[in-house]
Amino acid sequence: MWPLIKLLPQKTNFRFVAFAKFAAVLSALAVVASLARAFLPFEPPCGGLNCGIDFTGGTLIEFSTAPKAVDLAAAREALSRLELGDPQVQGFGEASAAMVRYQAPAGADTGQTAEQVRAALTQALGQVTFEQPDVVGAKVSGELFSSGLMALGLAILLMMVYIWFRFELQFGIGAVVALFHDVILTFGVIGLLGLEFSLTTVAAILTVIGYSMNDTVVVFDRLRENLRKYKRMPLREVIDLSINETLSRTIITGVTAILALAGLAIFGGPTLFAMSLVLMFGIVIGTYSSIYVAAPVILLWGVKRGDEEAEPLKPAGVRP
Repeated sequence: MWPLIKLLPQKTNFRFVAFAKFAAVLSALAVVASLARAFLPFEPPCGGLNCGIDFTGGTLIEFSTAPKAVDLAAAREALSRLELGDPQVQGFGEASAAMVRYQAPAGADTGQTAEQVRAALTQALGQVTFEQPDVVGAKVSGELFSSGLMALGLAILLMMVYIWFRFELQFGIGAVVALFHDVILTFGVIGLLGLEFSLTTVAAILTVIGYSMNDTVVVFDRLRENLRKYKRMPLREVIDLSINETLSRTIITGVTAILALAGLAIFGGPTLFAMSLVLMFGIVIGTYSSIYVAAPVILLWGVKRGDEEAEPLKPAGVRP
């Protein structure tokens, strides 16, 4: 009975393509709902998303507790008592150095708010040396948001080119449709759960794109092999066969990654919680899109399988 992986069937015969139409309707509704939740009402720069300081602007203060190491947990607890928008504390460089980023309340005096932050940190940490506050304006934040979206678009474009060269154009189109599906649904989940949308979240979405593409390539690679091997088999049956043959690998890889991310979400603190949650959702939805988005596009488009037939096997001992 051990390892437990032996409990998984070595061969499955699920008819995935039979549910492709139902999955297509479900995916279309989910995409529309995600777009509406993430970008409506459209308010620059992030629409309906809960934008962090990276995209909305805020104040950054660097400080040091040298010679002792800074207690990040105590600093976060002290700032949580203040009426600030999304205070973030993170260390950098030496163990005694850290920075705090926050959004001042609407209409509040920036200098007075910075003085309150310094007082709270001094009371919680003791002797603290502060640098001059650095204010991140809305213009810089808007440029960061545009750069983040450009990074996502460029990543999807490069993935399409890669699949096009490795397989065929219709494979690349199927992969890109699946990637758009995954990215839009991930935006929808971020908006639905009210998670902070920051540069860290953009990095998580880029990771989701990479994972989804890796899973899609595995399915496409097996599909290409089976298309050459079973030239007379109907395309829908070849797709089902290819997905079934790679299903155990997909499940094992996905579950392993989700277990690691679950530990990161539980013990990584609030700073890594949103990123871990986005990655876990991305793994699940990336697996789904490889089966019910990318592969059905190949079925709709069709694929050239060649006119030559496989050479029949000759009886043993018979020479041509």
